[in-house]
Amino acid sequence: MVTVATGEMRRDEHHFVCQNKEEVEDKSKEKRLEDVPVVRDFPEVFPEDLPGLPPIRPMELQIDLVPGAAPVARAAYRLAPFKMKELAEQLKELSDKGFIRPSSSPWGAPVL
Repeated sequence: MVTVATGEMRRDEHHFVCQNKEEVEDKSKEKRLEDVPVVRDFPEVFPEDLPGLPPIRPMELQIDLVPGAAPVARAAYRLAPFKMKELAEQLKELSDKGFIRPSSSPWGAPVL
């Protein structure tokens, strides 16, 4: 909100400007997963811990590549330090549980 002072102001007088600002509390710290209506309505879909690996499937899936195609050379995705820390923690947790494993594929996602 901008307020414009109108009227006569003289050089030899003192003038004061005051601005009141309403403090807005940071509600992001208060947000919890349980506060989301969909999560609250379907708790069986959003478990705290994953139950385990899916069953072994009878077939392996593969992606047929164009012969002679070269992977796109890209640098790792840039992330803010706090996001990189969170990503590293999540990848470590998933790796420790056996849900993911390191890949040496040239077609992998450039994350870390």
